[in-house]
Amino acid sequence: MSHQNEHIDALLQSCLLGKSSAQMEVYNRYYKAMFNTAFRIVKDSAEAEDVMQESFLNAFTKLHTFKGDVTFGAWLKRIVINNSIYHYKKQQKTQAVDLDDVMYKVEDNEAVDLDHNGYTELKAQKVMETMKSLKDNYRVSLTLHLVEGYDYEEISEIMNISYANCRTTISRAKESLRKKLTVNI
Repeated sequence: MSHQNEHIDALLQSCLLGKSSAQMEVYNRYYKAMFNTAFRIVKDSAEAEDVMQESFLNAFTKLHTFKGDVTFGAWLKRIVINNSIYHYKKQQKTQAVDLDDVMYKVEDNEAVDLDHNGYTELKAQKVMETMKSLKDNYRVSLTLHLVEGYDYEEISEIMNISYANCRTTISRAKESLRKKLTVNI
């Protein structure tokens, strides 16, 4: 086990004992990545902040259920994604959102390079800007697949759709993205 993993395990044990300093250290270690994850789904920085805060509260209150099968960061990210999707769907019922008002910022640009012809950073930026114009289910499924790295089975579970529907949605989303990118070039 690495020193990093030992340290997070010790922090989590302190969190289980209710030590707020340990909770703050865990929060400080993960909040940026969790905010970015929430922001990519809910598309509003204030809402992403709310989702992230709620997710940390959920994680700390349910920490006793963390089994360690995956890293703590992956477990926390799953909570953030689930809360983000729930929050986003709830917001969609009450208001229509103009997708053109959203600008994406992605730290891990390499994950979205679709054709590996160089210009990776520029293309990744173009891909993320173009993704905002996709239908919501296309945008969310592609974000989960290309940016967050989830497989089809995990995405179908998160989005509450069948495995076949998930594969079809992602395939169509990629095709729609390709078409929009070739028009914009």
